[in-house]
Amino acid sequence: MDDSPALVAPAAAPARPAARRPSVLMLAWRQLWRDWRAGELRLLMLAVALAVAAVCAVSFLADRLDQGLRRDAAQMLGGDVVVASDQPTPPKLRELAQAQGLTAVDSTAFPSMARATDAQGGASRLVAVKAVGAGYPLRGRVELSDGRRVGAPAAGEVWVDAQVLDALGLRPGDTLLLGEASLRVAGVIANEPDRGAGFMSFAPRVMLAQADLVATALIQPASRVTYRYAVIAPDGRASQDWQRYSREAAALIASEGWRGVRLESLESGRPEMRQTLDRAGKFLNLVAMLAALLAAVAVVLSARDFAARHLDDCAMLRVLGQPQRRLAWAYGLEFGGAGLVASVAGVLLGFALHYAFVALLAGLIEVKLPAASGWPVALGLGMGMTLLLGFGLPPVLQLAAVPPLRVIRRELGSAKLGSLAVLGAGVLGFGAMLVTLSADPTLGLIASLGFAAALALFALLAWGAVLLLRRLVPQAGAPRWLLLATRQLAARPLLAVVQVAALAVGLLALALLVLLRTDLIASWRQATPANAPNRFIINIQPEQGEAMRAALEGAGVHGYDWYPMIRGRLVGINGQAVRPEQFAQERAQRLAEREFNLSHAAELPQHNQVVGGRWQNDEADGLSVEQGLAEQLGLKLGDRLRFDVAGIQVEARITSLRKVDWSSMRANFFVIFPRKEMGELPGSYITAYRAPAAEAGLALDKRLSHEFPNITAVDVSAQLNQMQAVLGQVINAVQFLFMFTLATGLVVLLAAVSSTRELRTREFALMRALGASSALLRQVQRAELLGLGALAGLLAGAVALLLGQLLARYVFEFDWRASPWVPLASMVCGALLAQLAGWWSLRNVLLQPVVTTLRQADTQ
Repeated sequence: MDDSPALVAPAAAPARPAARRPSVLMLAWRQLWRDWRAGELRLLMLAVALAVAAVCAVSFLADRLDQGLRRDAAQMLGGDVVVASDQPTPPKLRELAQAQGLTAVDSTAFPSMARATDAQGGASRLVAVKAVGAGYPLRGRVELSDGRRVGAPAAGEVWVDAQVLDALGLRPGDTLLLGEASLRVAGVIANEPDRGAGFMSFAPRVMLAQADLVATALIQPASRVTYRYAVIAPDGRASQDWQRYSREAAALIASEGWRGVRLESLESGRPEMRQTLDRAGKFLNLVAMLAALLAAVAVVLSARDFAARHLDDCAMLRVLGQPQRRLAWAYGLEFGGAGLVASVAGVLLGFALHYAFVALLAGLIEVKLPAASGWPVALGLGMGMTLLLGFGLPPVLQLAAVPPLRVIRRELGSAKLGSLAVLGAGVLGFGAMLVTLSADPTLGLIASLGFAAALALFALLAWGAVLLLRRLVPQAGAPRWLLLATRQLAARPLLAVVQVAALAVGLLALALLVLLRTDLIASWRQATPANAPNRFIINIQPEQGEAMRAALEGAGVHGYDWYPMIRGRLVGINGQAVRPEQFAQERAQRLAEREFNLSHAAELPQHNQVVGGRWQNDEADGLSVEQGLAEQLGLKLGDRLRFDVAGIQVEARITSLRKVDWSSMRANFFVIFPRKEMGELPGSYITAYRAPAAEAGLALDKRLSHEFPNITAVDVSAQLNQMQAVLGQVINAVQFLFMFTLATGLVVLLAAVSSTRELRTREFALMRALGASSALLRQVQRAELLGLGALAGLLAGAVALLLGQLLARYVFEFDWRASPWVPLASMVCGALLAQLAGWWSLRNVLLQPVVTTLRQADTQ
């Protein structure tokens, strides 16, 4: 019997419950948290946050700052919409405004003579009388020279311009005679909000209460009077209220056939303000669009780099049995969470930035701006999610869509249908966002299609440049660093093409911003420069010309406008008599009824531009017509026009068309005869000049009024200052968002250079292991980055010239002559920026020990 102890089988261990597989949501959360802590998503989320912040800042400002800008323009107009007519405002238009609950006020304007009493010398002066109703002005306040901000004058009182007191020898508190009424001068006008920035009134203002108008007995049946009925939406009411009134009033005017009744609004009545505001809005939208386009490029590059670094992670999950659908959902939820966080951060940043900007303009924005709506928030969140899911997710979805063996081989494989569908949906959604953001089809098409075409062109040219590298750099005789750099680029042409195209797109956006910002601001400042004329004098008789010019030059006034001014009526076109009813548009009919300000000059005025035909000095049978007038009346080159000038018939042929900037505060004319002398026509002279500052300017005004009592002088200093204040707001807005978008461009440069970090790390580790020195590798890296940046900068500069010209001509409508040095400057800047971005992104690659670098490269 065997006494050896019996072998007893060990008791079976209790069965463990199967490990519960984490849910997709938990898996996505763990991946998001881990990747955030590891810094894998920072650059990608930063690009999205900056783009959303730019979009939201523009969107928030578009509503709030636009109201601040338009407030000053509405003050110049007198209301949101104004019914102007040469007869009392039709009752039906008043009833329409009352029915819609709008606030309205009347004003009546006409020229007349004001007089001092006999005891005060009895002097008289031609003045522009304006009678205003209670509640005037609807926008802003009348500013008096003693600092008071007032409304309509009280009954029996008047506000007057300083020129009236100087001409009549009066002081505040004295009596002024106007028609049959005696009124007390209660204040001197420093700024009249709705006088406008243009040359609207030839004579100094006398403002009285509407209730005193009957007592003057100045309005008679044949009087030339302008009646204005200004309308605004009360506080808290939307702008659609007055827009509705404008539409219905226009329809009523057309249906009733009222002659001499017209509507004015910011869009139709103040072209100089509308042009500035439209250009500003378009540029701000362009800035936001470029920020979004730059962010899209940065997201694509960062997502591709993210996918390359997660090959091993995805390989392990696939080997452990994770299905493709589960991985796709996990990555989709991870990127969705990252996009939501980045978008919310961008919305908050944009909201804070727009508040900071409003605070910066607190001195200019005097009214309480309305609260921000939810539309910018929705637009920002939509833009952020579209960027991250549409452009960032497709490369990552490739990880879940390839077999485990191919992932272990560190290959992403070809694009799968699901990834392409997500990318296609992202591109369509992004395009819709850009169209919404641009608010201008032309701007949206030029920007989006231009950048798409530029990207394809950059890729094609970069591919050709890479293929030429081996031939341009010989094997023998070239420095080792140059040979290694070119061979590395030629060995991975696809990566080189991606980097050059991405760098070029980023540099293109920056170049466009720099060029357009500089020239757009210059064009605004040139239109109303700091030394723009602030005095206009008309009715200068020919025999007074020499003495007037001597007086101006003696006061230190130089570079002033001096032109003959002839009043003439258009009576014939190509031998046919002109009748107002032959024109369909109301404005064309008014032009056919009124007299024009004509002039003649031997040379083309410097502030006019010929856009059709040719200006020929001293052409006996030629005339030059303003482009807008020609469009309104259907005139073209070669047409013969006949004018009646005080009973004298003058006929000539249109030989040129001119573009005139009516906001330039210069002396401009609808029609100019290119002749030095036209002595057979009766006329006078007009001058526009910049008066000396402070007391010297006032002394010159007084001296000219006494030496030439027949002239009419107009001081537009207050209106010019008001316009330049609005212009300053616009420029500040452009500068602020311009600088902000530059940050997005730098993120693109970092993403483009960082996209090859893993590959460079592995290559440099192998070369260092084989004996290459750190100094040599630094030279190789420097040469490669400088070469890529220079090529990208050259391509970006060349395309920026073309896109800039298209945007300047068809979107912003200003003349732009870019320097031919732009491509060279862009090439130098591209090389320097690429080198700086490469130094920042790759600075640790050559500082670590070779063994550490190899281990990191092996695990990445």
